[in-house]
Amino acid sequence: MADSTRGPFARALLQQCLHAKLQIQRGLIIYVCFFKGASEEIIPKMVNTLVNVKLSETESGEYVSVLDLPGSILVIPQATLGGKLKGRRMQYHSNIEKEIGMELYSQFVTQCRRELTANTKFAESGVALKYGTYGNRQVLKVDTNGSFSHMIDF
Repeated sequence: MADSTRGPFARALLQQCLHAKLQIQRGLIIYVCFFKGASEEIIPKMVNTLVNVKLSETESGEYVSVLDLPGSILVIPQATLGGKLKGRRMQYHSNIEKEIGMELYSQFVTQCRRELTANTKFAESGVALKYGTYGNRQVLKVDTNGSFSHMIDF
């Protein structure tokens, strides 16, 4: 959990989707950004929270976790989540150093894979875990059934 005097160490943006390119079907997109001071200690809590939060809507209108759907997960490194507006420009001084961020992102993806493969519904359903590459620009196409985006700080 973030120390309230220092602010968050990481931020994730969850977006419900009907379809997202990197070829996943119904599921969840997790945009993730790490701030200065973040360490590997926050990874298990982040992953557990994000895969279990009840944001995915079923056909009957009930909200369940992506594990309960079961649905695919697309993880995208998103350094812009760490930006702050100063005047008319965005600044990213709170973001973690690139090398450390790359390592934390890799651990995040690995932990997501562990959580998902341990889930029986996920393992038997054929849904996927996909992820972008850290530090590179990527093209993303998303179809969604509403602008359901949720920011979670850790």
